[in-house]
Amino acid sequence: MQFRPLHFVLVFFLSVLILEACIDNGADRLAMSSKPAMTPLGSIDALPESVVHPTDNPYSKEKALLGRLFFYDPILSGEKDVSCATCHHPEFGYAENIELSIGVGGRGLGLDRFSNRLGEIPFAKRNSQTILNTAFNGIESNKKYDPSKAPMFWDLRSKSLEDQSLHPIRQFEEMRGPNFDEKNILKVVVDRLREIPAYQTLFGQAFNSDQPITEENLAKAIACFERTLIANKSRFDLYMRGDEHAISLSEKEGLDLFLNAGCARCHAGPMFSDFQVHTIAAPDAEKINTPDSGFQQQFAFRTPTLRNLRFTAPYMHSGKIQTLENVLTFYEDLRGKPLRTTHVQTLQLDTLAKQIKLEFKDISRIVEFLNTLNDPNYDREIPKSVPSGLPVGGNIRLEQ
Repeated sequence: MQFRPLHFVLVFFLSVLILEACIDNGADRLAMSSKPAMTPLGSIDALPESVVHPTDNPYSKEKALLGRLFFYDPILSGEKDVSCATCHHPEFGYAENIELSIGVGGRGLGLDRFSNRLGEIPFAKRNSQTILNTAFNGIESNKKYDPSKAPMFWDLRSKSLEDQSLHPIRQFEEMRGPNFDEKNILKVVVDRLREIPAYQTLFGQAFNSDQPITEENLAKAIACFERTLIANKSRFDLYMRGDEHAISLSEKEGLDLFLNAGCARCHAGPMFSDFQVHTIAAPDAEKINTPDSGFQQQFAFRTPTLRNLRFTAPYMHSGKIQTLENVLTFYEDLRGKPLRTTHVQTLQLDTLAKQIKLEFKDISRIVEFLNTLNDPNYDREIPKSVPSGLPVGGNIRLEQ
């Protein structure tokens, strides 16, 4: 099938802009010359059909199996009650359908999750991002990427899935809890794993070394599994690979409107993310005591992917926007309406955010297009049990 880059669409829009400039009168041309130059509209594309693995952590089915068990085993948390899947559950597209996660001390899943210890243990600081397609984090428009340098988290504080996978275990409110020190929690976890015969066997099968149960191999196993969680067969992907009928006429119109509004300046490439941080004055999370100042205290956050948005609401780093229509209205409101946070002034807004030209009448069509980015056929397999014998996923069942 023929591959279909969107550069032809961008050339069309830029040609229209040039033509309009040419027919303007002299006064208009003079006025335009005093305005800042507009940034190119950007481009979007299909995801690759296969994943690149780091040279020091190649794929193996034994490693991926071990990583899947870790993902659902609360043995990795300080109080043995939280797993990775607690906040990244397949039911919610490997994200979570609440604003801010409740980690250690919580019970239940999604909207049913609660904690009687919120005075002692706070909410997680930011909305839980999806793990689907994080294998492609950092991918550029030319489809080149280095998995060992893949940007992670809302504030880019980590690179690679291997490094990212251990951060939640160390984090007080996410998995560590109040009874362990950040410096020794991983040693505690590794010591626990070494005491479980099934993990001894599984580590031995996945890693060829005299002492396979280590922090490094724990991270490699989780990362190897997470790279299997891909959703790269959306209707948009099929369209870009040559299937003219994969998306409807109105969805194609939404695609054009998405590009023409300037959304792809940040939501670019196959992942619909430039993996850069931007200050856009997103609303603050009200459930945390200290305002989240993001990257380098600039109230800037990484551009999230737009893939599988159907499963991963609510949106923004704070989880304060519930629907795609409201997300687009937020961007439309950047043009002159009061900002949604008092911690950012208009002059601090990212230049690319200021250049967005989104019309209210176009929102429904753009949402139609965004829904072509959903791929529901992702891996949802949950182990029936985990080697620790603890509840699969942690304390996510209310009746436990």
